[in-house]
Amino acid sequence: MSARSSKYRPEPGQPAEPPAQLAKLQHEFAAHIRDPDRHSAPADVEDRRMAIYRRLFFNNISSLLAGNFPVLRGLYDEERWRGLVREFYAEHRCRTPLFPEVAKEFLRYLQEREGRDDDPPFLLELAHYEWVELALSLDTRELDQVVADPDGDLMAGRPVLSPLAWALSYRYPVHLIQPDYQPTEPAFEATHLLVYRDRRDQVKFMLLNDVTRLLLQRLQESPGATGTEQLLGVAQDIRHPEPQQVVAAGAKVLEDLRQRDVLLGTRSDARDETRSN
Repeated sequence: MSARSSKYRPEPGQPAEPPAQLAKLQHEFAAHIRDPDRHSAPADVEDRRMAIYRRLFFNNISSLLAGNFPVLRGLYDEERWRGLVREFYAEHRCRTPLFPEVAKEFLRYLQEREGRDDDPPFLLELAHYEWVELALSLDTRELDQVVADPDGDLMAGRPVLSPLAWALSYRYPVHLIQPDYQPTEPAFEATHLLVYRDRRDQVKFMLLNDVTRLLLQRLQESPGATGTEQLLGVAQDIRHPEPQQVVAAGAKVLEDLRQRDVLLGTRSDARDETRSN
């Protein structure tokens, strides 16, 4: 190690803190990069060099968020988008240094900040909907680790719901929003969507009717019931006069969900769902 670099090596047993002057420079540098309008650049750094860092850091974050939230980005012109990203960059303190987690931090920022007059009313729901795709893509769980008989009888056995299948409900039809369609009021009925990752690691979306939504809810809350019991419960929930009709139609729904990798088969023992590593 050179004499110059060894200057900042801590003594044994001492915390590895930078000298006060260096710490001050780092703080001023970071504050200016985050919010150049409110924080001056370090006095001894040439502005031409600082401009490079300002563009580099901000453009990286802007491009990353645009890729994570493409529909939301498409609703904003360049000036408004840069303003939103600048607010996030200047005001929010991320809890993780990992780039794949920045989208989650952006969503958290939108949820915690005070709404702006020019925010679309569906902003939070659309941002959440777009984040879900990324979250499922990055989820480290593998469907092959889930204990299930892929060929089991879904009616007589206990159907196993994929841990990578999320049933979501929104006030706005977030799956339809685009620059030419931006609703100003919530829909008369909620939009129910299933977002899931299949065995080929592809994230897919499915619009749910009320019956399938109730079925998925029951599969999640009562994993010990058989497919037939689940469907009879759905028939009771909707007060259907002919429960066996719901059971007959529901059998096809269960099989369709298995083909999509939303259901992974059946379990013989409800106590364990995942093999130990």
